[in-house]
Amino acid sequence: MEFVCRIGTPDGRVERVVRAARDERSLREELEREGLHVFGIQRAVPLPGLDGLLAAVGLRRRKKVTLRTLLVFNQELAALLKAGLPLLQGLNLMLERLKDPVFREVLVQVRDKVKSGVELSDAFASFGDLFPPLYASTLKAGERTGELEQVIRRFIRYLRLVLEARKRVFSALVYPAVLVGLAFAMLFVMAVFVVPRFTVFYDAMDLQLPFLTRVTVGVSVFLRDNLLLLGVGVVAGLGAYARWRRTATGRFAIDRARLRLPFLGPVLHRFAIGEFCRSLSTLLAGGMPLVPALEISVRAVSNAYVRARLMPTLQAVREGQALHAALEATEVFEDLAIDMVKVGEATGALDQMLSSVADFLDEEVEVRMQRILSLIEPLMLIFMGLIVALLLLSVYLPLFSALGNVR
Repeated sequence: MEFVCRIGTPDGRVERVVRAARDERSLREELEREGLHVFGIQRAVPLPGLDGLLAAVGLRRRKKVTLRTLLVFNQELAALLKAGLPLLQGLNLMLERLKDPVFREVLVQVRDKVKSGVELSDAFASFGDLFPPLYASTLKAGERTGELEQVIRRFIRYLRLVLEARKRVFSALVYPAVLVGLAFAMLFVMAVFVVPRFTVFYDAMDLQLPFLTRVTVGVSVFLRDNLLLLGVGVVAGLGAYARWRRTATGRFAIDRARLRLPFLGPVLHRFAIGEFCRSLSTLLAGGMPLVPALEISVRAVSNAYVRARLMPTLQAVREGQALHAALEATEVFEDLAIDMVKVGEATGALDQMLSSVADFLDEEVEVRMQRILSLIEPLMLIFMGLIVALLLLSVYLPLFSALGNVR
């Protein structure tokens, strides 16, 4: 969150600055470490406007640093550290060429924090969920072991694998989404603009309409006459849904429903487990102990339902239970993954086994997505054919009856 601060500089000037921090206490301590005198701190209140209205109805997304931007930044940072450039000088050099306005604003504050003596990991951690929880913890592990460059390169590999997995899933879903969107657009045009025109013809011929035709015409006329009201209702409904899905209850219910979808649910389930295994493997390979690494890896899972099921493993491992037994109790891991984790614990190569599990799950996600794609196209064609045939039958059925009467 952002705060407005009135501070006094060592040279006697009083300034008003805006700083981001987790809370007022940590911000005050940070400013005092920088040698500044704090006169007052207030929570920043954004001015009302279009962004505020959009945020009020839940249609404006929060600013966030994309994984692609974070990947490029860490690639440059690792290269500069390998060349022997000091961290602060490297941050200044990257700021000169950084174009992303959101990340540039954040990196300026990170640079200032590092300049005042704050560790790089703590500087990034102060921005909360603006960055993945795995990132600050990875940097902390590198600072403790003195191998910051190697840890950053390991995180770069993690980001590449995550981005590649997401790219495969999203690209596989693009074609079905476009196909469904076009199908519903065509049905909307026929129902709102085409079918109601036949009502004039039916009234002129004074035809006795069949039940199917009466239902189709009634629905079409209702959509045409209440189009504006329905549009406002849809927008309001989407806003309410967007606000609800940001709550903990909403995220949990939506993610649980996603996992129960036919065909797609198992894919999303394996993708979430792959995220967990990849995160835990990266942290363990960086030298972090199992319990804190497990805690961060659970938080890194994007699916709220899977994350809740994995949460009890923290307490179980703290109490001395083996990791594979704790994961087996959650009932979200397959037997093969449990066996591989068990072998990794026995051989002391847990990070490598977890990486192998993540690779296996990524391949399985890709195979299942290809199967789903091979089924979606014929099913959509059959569905659309039936709907269009039903519409045409309801429109032309009275004409066939009229022709029969004439004969």
